Amino acid sequence: MDLGTGNQWSSVSQAGLGSANHVLDALSVPIAGNLAGLELLQKRDAVILVDMPLQEKALIARIRRTTRQGSRSIIAGIGDDAAVLRLPPGHEVLVTTDFSLEGVHFRPEWHPPDVVGWRCLTRGLSDIAAMGGEPQAAFLSLALPKKLAQRWVDRFIDGMMRLASQFEISLAGGDTAQSPDGILADIVVVGSVPRGKAVMRSGAKPGDRIYVTGELGGGSAALDEFYAGRKAMPRDFARHFYPLPRIAIGRFLRAKGLASAMIDLSDGLSTDLAHICEESGVGAEILREAIPLASVGRQGTQVKLRHALHGGDDYELLFTVPRGKPVPSRIAGVPVTLIGHMRGRASIVLRNDKGVGVALKPRGWEHFKP
Repeated sequence: MDLGTGNQWSSVSQAGLGSANHVLDALSVPIAGNLAGLELLQKRDAVILVDMPLQEKALIARIRRTTRQGSRSIIAGIGDDAAVLRLPPGHEVLVTTDFSLEGVHFRPEWHPPDVVGWRCLTRGLSDIAAMGGEPQAAFLSLALPKKLAQRWVDRFIDGMMRLASQFEISLAGGDTAQSPDGILADIVVVGSVPRGKAVMRSGAKPGDRIYVTGELGGGSAALDEFYAGRKAMPRDFARHFYPLPRIAIGRFLRAKGLASAMIDLSDGLSTDLAHICEESGVGAEILREAIPLASVGRQGTQVKLRHALHGGDDYELLFTVPRGKPVPSRIAGVPVTLIGHMRGRASIVLRNDKGVGVALKPRGWEHFKP
C-alpha cells in the first residue's frame, strides 16, 4: 500500500492497523524526518516497514531541497517545464549526456550510492573539460526500481552534489521514472566556451606532441580486485571511486591556445587516442616507457600496462600540442606527461625504449562489442 507525502498515512486505517505513530511505536523502529517513502506491508499478524522510493512529486521536492541553489547561470531551474540559463556574453553552448546503468557502469554490491552519484556527474563534467569549457548546469534523469530504498537515492544525490559543489554548479532539472529492472541515471551537463574556442578531437596534425594528465590505469585496476572476489577500498583506489574531472586543466589549455585536439580518457588510452586519430585523419606513435602508470592499493603497487592502455575510467585528459609550443610539467597541480607524437600514417604504434614498435589496436571499452 502506498503512502502519500508528509505524514499522511491514508491507507493505514483501511488495513486496520491504527495510526502510523502506534504502528511505529509497536515496532520500535526509529524513523527520522518525513515518513514519505515508507510502505507498510501486513503478513499474517506481522507488520513490516519497507523503505521504498518516494512518490515522484515528493522525490523531486527532496532533490530540489538538497541541490545547490543560487547559481548565476540558472534563471529558472527545478519547478518549471524547462530550465532557463544565462550564459556568459560571447560564449557558445556545450551540451553532453552520459548514461550510468546498473550492471554496466556500476554494481550496487561494489559501488556505494554516493560513489555512483559522484561518478555519474564526473562523466559529464569530464566531457566539458575535454572541450576546454566551463560547466554551467547539470540535469539528471533518474529511473528507479519500485523496491529500491529511498536511502539509496538520498546517498546517490549526496555524492553527486558533493562533486557539483566543487565546481559551483547546480542541478537545474531532469526527470524521474519507475524502472522495470535496475537503476538508470542519465546526466546532462551544459557548459560554455568562448565563441570559436572549443577544443575539438579533429585538430591534431602530424608532428603534434601527445600529452596526458595525471596517471593512467588506476580507474580500471579496482575491477581486478572485484572480479577476484576481493573488496577494493576507496582509500586504495581513489581514481576509481572518486575520479576528478580536469576542468581547470582543460580551461588552461584552451585559454593558452596550446591544445590542437583533446579528449577525456573514459574508454582507455588505446581507444580514445584512436578517436583523435580518426577525427583528425592522422596516426600516432607513443612510447611505452613514457606512459605514467598509476599506483594503487595499500602498498602503492604500479598498475599493469594493460590497465593504462585499455582500462579507461581515469577521466584524465589526452591532448595534442603543435611542435615547438612549451607545455608546463604541471598544470593546476597535476603532472603532465609527454608520451608520443602524431604522424601522417593512419595507424597507432606503441614503441619501446629499444625502438621496437608494435601496432596498438583500440581495446578499450566499447558498447555492443562482440
